[in-house]
Amino acid sequence: MLKKFTLPVVLLVLAYALWASADFMEIAAGVALFMFGMLCLEEGFKTFTGGTLETLLRKSTNRLWKSLSFGMVSTTLMQSSTLVSLITISFVSAEMITLAAGIGVIMGANIGTTTGAWLIAGLGLRVNIAAYAMPMLVFGVVFLMQKSKAMKGLGYLLMGAGFLFFGIHYMKEGFDAFQSAFDLSAYSMTGMQGVLLFTLIGMLVTVVMQSSHATLLIIITALATGQVSYENALALAIGANLGSAITTALGGLAANLGGRRLAAAHVVFNVITALVGILLINQLAWAVDQGAFLLGIGDEDYLLKLALFHTLFNVLGVILLAPFVNPLASQLVKRISYQKQAAETPLYLFPEALETPETAVDAVRKEVHHLFDNAYGLLAHGVSLKRATIDSEESLSEAVKYTRKIFPIDVENAYEEKIKSLHSEIVAFIAEAQARESNQSASEALYTLRQASRDLVEAVKGMKHLHNNLSRYGLSTNPAIRERYDLIRLQLARLLRDLRLLLDADPEDVSSLSLDALRVSLEKSSRKLLDDLDEMIRHRRLAASIATSVMNDESYVSDICNNLIDAVHTLLLPRLENQSDQLTLDKQEIKQLVDEEARDNGAES
Repeated sequence: MLKKFTLPVVLLVLAYALWASADFMEIAAGVALFMFGMLCLEEGFKTFTGGTLETLLRKSTNRLWKSLSFGMVSTTLMQSSTLVSLITISFVSAEMITLAAGIGVIMGANIGTTTGAWLIAGLGLRVNIAAYAMPMLVFGVVFLMQKSKAMKGLGYLLMGAGFLFFGIHYMKEGFDAFQSAFDLSAYSMTGMQGVLLFTLIGMLVTVVMQSSHATLLIIITALATGQVSYENALALAIGANLGSAITTALGGLAANLGGRRLAAAHVVFNVITALVGILLINQLAWAVDQGAFLLGIGDEDYLLKLALFHTLFNVLGVILLAPFVNPLASQLVKRISYQKQAAETPLYLFPEALETPETAVDAVRKEVHHLFDNAYGLLAHGVSLKRATIDSEESLSEAVKYTRKIFPIDVENAYEEKIKSLHSEIVAFIAEAQARESNQSASEALYTLRQASRDLVEAVKGMKHLHNNLSRYGLSTNPAIRERYDLIRLQLARLLRDLRLLLDADPEDVSSLSLDALRVSLEKSSRKLLDDLDEMIRHRRLAASIATSVMNDESYVSDICNNLIDAVHTLLLPRLENQSDQLTLDKQEIKQLVDEEARDNGAES
């Protein structure tokens, strides 16, 4: 209820302030341009994150110092801790990097954020950067109108930098004009009371604007025009860090397990750093004076001293918490876990269905079909294809071949929510049905349906293992590795499409041989992939260590496919029982059939 009224109130207050003060309008316009420039920069960098940044992230996080360095350098280059955080959260969620590595990246990003203060304080307010903004916008628009994705990305980057420069310019002009009409420095406060008050103000400003970069811009420009004292500006900088933690916490509420854990780590880091900064603000101010002397920064150059304080403050937080990254990660895994209330709700398992054996069997069969639908969607995303793509008549070979991104899904969380919880409800319902009066036919049907539910669970468990290597090698720059994993993805995608077609087909168009044909095709595909691997190892086209991973993943996908076929066979039993032809092939017969075909092909060649 509160959120519904917050935005209208903020808009009304802002509208009144803009109407009442032309000087405030110029300041607000500067903030708006600055934030729009940040959005353009983020959009530009996103066009270049289709592989390079992800590859660097994977290779740069196996040690804490590497994680810190990556977070610091990437945020310095992009001037967007938000984009770095989003990418890091997606990688932690997909289990491509560990939670501890993600925490290291976030800590490094906090240090990288401080470079923005140096740029604004050292350059933005000392040079007429608005003169450089116009050419950037002109060239940015030209590049943005090109068809090339890279050109568009460059256009966004140039426009982002241009709007950032304009924002800094208008902020400075606005505060200069504001100084003559209203002196905010008259309200400055000293001592711990002032530290706490201005920390709170900095936090609230950051929460409202959703950007610590924008808050720092306001602080530096206000300090440059004398609107705030140096001591109060230090407290505002601490508040900006604390506000970014609250913003992260709010964003993490809707994230998956990995995202929530990493958001919590960000909050812990920023809160502890802020507390240390508040308690040691006098000592930090002394350290800034000493550092300024060593760096040749003048005693009255409060802008650069504020930037130095912001850096020292964040570096101190990293030094204090770096030894505790692994214990923090362990505690977050224990305390932030799957919540039962998020579980999938059964659609057909109601008490009324227990009244007769027939209605109980029918309800369970429909619920297992519901479970199949959930597994279908999860497995489709597991091989980085949209469910709609598999359901369509689109070429799966083309869809797999032109994949540009491995979906960063949290398989564990999805398994808990969509699969395991629903399977538990099915098992409990079957137990309740069997405890009541039942006939042999219904008991046997319930038994096979419970096994089908378990088959679907096992299929998704296989994806939990498979997705780790798909994330690591699915978009490999080595064509041989990429081709092997494309074949694995294609094999599962084709089976999902075939099973969906069988379930949706008319009863007279489905027979046991339809499923046997899928088993034969699966056996042939698996054998060909393994034979190709042997040849590639012999010719040294593929390292044995990589080939072992491919073999393991082929085994996973083979088990996934067999479990899916078994489950669908159970779902199709009512249709198959009405057919006179019940000829089916067992596993040995399928193997013999494939062997004979292979020998025939060998003889012909």
